[in-house]
Amino acid sequence: MKNRVHELREKAGLSQGQLADLVDVSRQTINSIEKERYTPSLPLALALARYFGTSIEKLFTEES
Repeated sequence: MKNRVHELREKAGLSQGQLADLVDVSRQTINSIEKERYTPSLPLALALARYFGTSIEKLFTEES
């Protein structure tokens, strides 16, 4: 699953650790999401989308 987490995190000027603290996960979880090795749970995807002020659909897209 493709995502824009890295792009939006950098635009916000946040480190992986800072974003992880904001959404209550580990830095390693954020790293794995950004590297597309981990698809987040629905609650985590919602938390990330809300933080970045976007929809889940705009934050995460299926690879075609």
